[in-house]
Amino acid sequence: MYKSVKITKGNSGFGGPLVIQPTETKNKIMCVTGGGIDPVAHKIAELTGAEAVDGFSKGYSEEEVACVVIDCGGTARCGVYPKKRIPTINLTPVGASGPLAQYITPDIYVSDVKEKNIVLAAASEAPFEASSSAVKASQTKENQKAADTSTSSSPQKKEGLIVRIGKGVGSVVGKFYQAGRDTINMVIKNILPFMAFVAMMIGVIQGTGLGDIIANTIAPAAGSLPGLLIISFVCSIPIISPIVGPGAVIAQVVGVLVGEQIGRGAIAPSLALPALFAINAQVGGDFVPVGLSLGEAEPETIDAGVPAVLFSRIITGPLAVLIAYVFSIGLY
Repeated sequence: MYKSVKITKGNSGFGGPLVIQPTETKNKIMCVTGGGIDPVAHKIAELTGAEAVDGFSKGYSEEEVACVVIDCGGTARCGVYPKKRIPTINLTPVGASGPLAQYITPDIYVSDVKEKNIVLAAASEAPFEASSSAVKASQTKENQKAADTSTSSSPQKKEGLIVRIGKGVGSVVGKFYQAGRDTINMVIKNILPFMAFVAMMIGVIQGTGLGDIIANTIAPAAGSLPGLLIISFVCSIPIISPIVGPGAVIAQVVGVLVGEQIGRGAIAPSLALPALFAINAQVGGDFVPVGLSLGEAEPETIDAGVPAVLFSRIITGPLAVLIAYVFSIGLY
């Protein structure tokens, strides 16, 4: 007999509360954090009687998953599972962010979750049911289809040329208008905060003298091709890449540091392009099982695909640095 738990947001969190009730078929608490099974997933499994599983070690079908525990810093991963209407528990304090932000709603998503935010649910608290949302969506589609069928079956007047042109122009203008609105939302929610973060990092580096420390530590490695190859290799190690990948935080921080050192002349400008590939060798390492799931891959495909992609990074990461180094010759 499975029990239900109530999961609330942390002090800086968003969404929730979620009431999770595993069943005989949906009895997996899937952890997609890249560092094994997180204590939050362990506690949910312990209180509910479900099984905590590692989404990186094996693939599981959506019909088996009661909820997903992630540690996304605000990129696509935090919106993939809400889009599939799978209850999502994010360990980091991230709200409706990323290209799939429209799917991140309080009824399916909660963030900044710690172990203390997980308690047994009261009997009066109704558990989340994805089926109800699916039924509503299905009914809406069926009603729309029926309306379209009845409309098409009724006799209609043939539209004139002017009317057809007007409708066509209106449709094109509407699409451009919606694209512009989506672009503005993306800039406000993602690009501007990143620009503010970069400005803050540069200010801290210059104001605290951290740049001198960085120059003495990172510059020897980032200032030569062998050093960049070592950075790329370390970042692409399968055990490390899923851990340092979430939110691309490591790449953002190191990228700002290296860029500041290039501006100061501590690192040659010709190494800017290979340095970019060196510090990004781990990017997407945390997203592999999510991306395969988003592509409707079978569990067996996920089992083979996750280690294949992660191990291939050890080869493609340093190789990308070498290619970038060759193409940067003569640019500066």
